[in-house]
Amino acid sequence: MAGKLGGEGLIDELCKGFELLMDGDKGVITFESLRRNASAVLGLGDLTDDDVRCMIDEGDFDRDGALNQMEFCVLMFRLSPDLMDASRFVVTEAIEEEFGDRTHGH
Repeated sequence: MAGKLGGEGLIDELCKGFELLMDGDKGVITFESLRRNASAVLGLGDLTDDDVRCMIDEGDFDRDGALNQMEFCVLMFRLSPDLMDASRFVVTEAIEEEFGDRTHGH
């Protein structure tokens, strides 16, 4: 996915996912908003309450009981090896484009 989207496209897709999962009033993903939207947005049909709680706990770095946008993006990268591999590719490609001339003896 990331290879087709590029770095900015990948971040845009993650941001869209965050917006679909978040509680509109609070601006964060809460237990309730994740529980309500997980099957439709993430394609995770039969999540138990424990599964949802674990996902929130896994990404909740500031321990406020919810996921802000940065926490969600980090969690998605951690949960998806494909995303991690693709993001490494995108970052490597961007570095080579940015610094390629300098790394080839110029």
